[in-house]
Amino acid sequence: MEVFSTYILAVIETGGLLAPLLFISFHLLRPLFFLPVVFICITGGIMFGAVAGTLYSIIGITLSSIVFYGVIRWMPGTFDRLVRLKSKIIGKHSELTTSQVTVLRLVPFIHFHLLSLCLIEISTSFRDYTKASIISNIPLAFIYTSIGQWIANLSPLYISAFLIILLPLIYALRRKEVIIKWQDFFQVST
Repeated sequence: MEVFSTYILAVIETGGLLAPLLFISFHLLRPLFFLPVVFICITGGIMFGAVAGTLYSIIGITLSSIVFYGVIRWMPGTFDRLVRLKSKIIGKHSELTTSQVTVLRLVPFIHFHLLSLCLIEISTSFRDYTKASIISNIPLAFIYTSIGQWIANLSPLYISAFLIILLPLIYALRRKEVIIKWQDFFQVST
């Protein structure tokens, strides 16, 4: 996956005028490669800056949401299975509002299209879904693209200092208990 993402970044960087189009299409291909939306948005901030990267990410994420809407409406059996899965994860009687979906989209480990499914359930039409999708995608694209630009503007000295501080912190926050099974602790010598 790392080699693939490096290859895609190289293609987009050398794309010239087609780079924004390639970047937006990469948002559409993202679900096929199981890449997180956050990774793509940060990449957009590194490559295009905060303003252009945010705009391209909003377009790409919204198009991805629209494609998801079309695919899920085309396959009603899959829609029913996803709704049952969502009810197991979130709860049977809970409906998220657009504001809640917007906040949850900022959490990197929550599945993007699960939240799109929540928007489909609360929307009355395709237009309503698209509006809610755009509203919930703007903060996601802005925040993570800004983080990408911030990373791109850091000097190697600051990045090294950050990593040197981060490594002891990771060590200090490790799991400090060891579980030894009863049979392993009290081994019978033969």
